[in-house]
Amino acid sequence: MSEILIKNASVCDPFQGIDCEKMDLCIRNGKIVESVSSKAKVIDAKGRLTLAGGFDGHTHSAGKINVGRFMNPNDARRNPVPGLSGKVARTEKTRAQVGYNTPNTYAIGYRYAKLGYTTICEAAMPPLSARHTHEEFKEIPILDKMGLTLLGSNWQVMEYIRDKEPEKLAAYVAWALKASRGYGIKIVNPGGGEAWGWGRNVSGLYDPVPNFEVTPAEILTELGKANEKLNLPHSVHVHCNNLGHPGNYETTLETMKLFEKIKPSQKRQSLHVTHVQFNAYAGTSWRDFETGAPMVSDYINQAKHLTFDMGQLIFGPAVTMTADGPVEYANSRMLHEKWSNQDVELEDASGVVPLSYSPKSFVNAVQWAIGLELALLVKDPWKVMFTTDSPNGGSFVNYPEVVTYLMSAKKREEVYSGFSELALGKMVLPEIDRELSFSELAVMTRAIQSKMYGRPEKGKLTIGADADIAIYELVPEKIDPSVEHEKVKQAFSATAYTFKDGKLVVKEGNIEASPMGKTYWVNAEVPERVDSAMQKDLELKFKKYYTVSKSNYMVEDEYLPNPVEITTKGDF
Repeated sequence: MSEILIKNASVCDPFQGIDCEKMDLCIRNGKIVESVSSKAKVIDAKGRLTLAGGFDGHTHSAGKINVGRFMNPNDARRNPVPGLSGKVARTEKTRAQVGYNTPNTYAIGYRYAKLGYTTICEAAMPPLSARHTHEEFKEIPILDKMGLTLLGSNWQVMEYIRDKEPEKLAAYVAWALKASRGYGIKIVNPGGGEAWGWGRNVSGLYDPVPNFEVTPAEILTELGKANEKLNLPHSVHVHCNNLGHPGNYETTLETMKLFEKIKPSQKRQSLHVTHVQFNAYAGTSWRDFETGAPMVSDYINQAKHLTFDMGQLIFGPAVTMTADGPVEYANSRMLHEKWSNQDVELEDASGVVPLSYSPKSFVNAVQWAIGLELALLVKDPWKVMFTTDSPNGGSFVNYPEVVTYLMSAKKREEVYSGFSELALGKMVLPEIDRELSFSELAVMTRAIQSKMYGRPEKGKLTIGADADIAIYELVPEKIDPSVEHEKVKQAFSATAYTFKDGKLVVKEGNIEASPMGKTYWVNAEVPERVDSAMQKDLELKFKKYYTVSKSNYMVEDEYLPNPVEITTKGDF
């Protein structure tokens, strides 16, 4: 029996309404418990800020990140710490690390753990490519993982929607999750992936998808209904149409409104809209481009059915990677950058474009402001998830920098004071004086994820929760984040202690252990009569179109050495 007593912790746990209060935490066998014996190992937190392990609910850490590594070999020379080589040699406790925006698998686990993060969600997993995604999950140390299964341009999905067969649609979704060992439904530019196979795109919610006679609006709403019919723990996770285009905030609002009438089957939102910074643009072209954050945040403030994440932009090099193939083609042509394109048969498309964001660019400066505007203008932190859409907006290692933007108006001013007058006139950030508290930050970086993903053991420090704990090198009552923002950045860059399932994995910013994390996936049960009818259709699809057989398609148990199966029963 393993027991630990953490004494004198300044605990911030929004679930319990605890805001930086001095208390002790007890750990036994990987869980937080009410008390421990006198034999427990004692760690003195010395009044330092103590949070549940961070949970990155939208990141790209496995799968197409490999394409980014191939395309961007110079990234291996970059290091998150300026002045150091991008290569970190192997030690007795760690494997070799390389890379910045597209680090190797070992670096992903170590660096997240040093930031105090213990769980991540890979946000885009085509079913046909899921096996390799899980192979990478196995090699990412420490962290618990989950992946969202791409279904927004899937042939079988669109045919069932066209033919008005909602039960078969739900059964197919359940099968796709089981086949890919996915956690939930991801929709990217609904219908656009299929249109891109013909060199086209969908222009809005009511533009029919070529050859399928369905619209993006129908794909969104019918997959939303299937999600609730299956009682899945997470809502549909949506990358809106028209991403990256001036004026796209209107499409974003239309998408959000589609879900007002879809009632969630569980105590969560019915819609999560991802990296909204890239979808909150006003104007008619890049010449009159400006922020659309006020309009989007006004709607979110009165809405009760959705959550969103920031997709904050970081100045410097980035690697954009998305299943939105058309937008990556547009990026490459507009910016004259390298471009990779992939078509996943019958399922979706994707693209990768390395690029760099500059504060001297009028467009990039406004984009930087929009992510922060969304997080600060939306009043309820339980609607806002903290992300950079890593590595699209910038690498996750920059999270401590983003923390200072949210907690310090002075820090924000230091950045935007260098912007052009043109850029400053297209944003509202200088008018916002709100500064987040440690409690609000805890909501955005761990608590909201627990709620929106239906994982009650995560993101909190209640009795029975996983003993995933981050202790940071700062004492809340002795620091003013609005002024001492550099100290806040330093503290959030490397924890004093990170515990994963009660095991000490980081001490004073150094990796102490690399246990294998868990992989969460959802097994949604459907009636035999519905599943059998759907399987007949599926057998035909594999025989006629796929280049792999159905028997070779499924992700086998061997790919999940430490699985957590979440079983749900559909409402049929």
